Amino acid sequence: MPNRETQQPSFPTVQMVLGAIAHWVNYYREHAGVRDQFGQCDAAEVAQIASDLNIPQSELREIAAKSPGSADKLQQMLLALKVDPVALAKSDPAVMRDLQRLCVTCGHKQQCAHELDVGSAAAHFHEFCPNSYTLDALFKPQEQPPRDIKDYMRG
Repeated sequence: MPNRETQQPSFPTVQMVLGAIAHWVNYYREHAGVRDQFGQCDAAEVAQIASDLNIPQSELREIAAKSPGSADKLQQMLLALKVDPVALAKSDPAVMRDLQRLCVTCGHKQQCAHELDVGSAAAHFHEFCPNSYTLDALFKPQEQPPRDIKDYMRG
């Protein structure tokens, strides 16, 4: 039988409030640190980074303000579409970076997560995914070009 003197009293409401405060503090620290990524850079350096990435400075700052896992759903979406994300990153890194950039700034992450969780993402991604056009272009079977000019003239 437990000794009543050694048991800690339980205060669920207090624990819930303290947990919420701790979560908020951690969230604030994470996001304040991320937003300050450019705090050590002067305007010319930020402009150069944006230029190197071929995106506007405002978009660069928006991307930098997101959490590190903001593009995690892209990997899952590619797998749902039967595409190897590692192979795509190796074969076409520029396309992969563009897909990640759009995924980071996507406003439909909850719908995406739901569709991925229930297994319907491949059927419904056109409804919400900002990458749907690129994904369609990448993974649509391409027509084979004619073998020679005679085939071309017949076709």
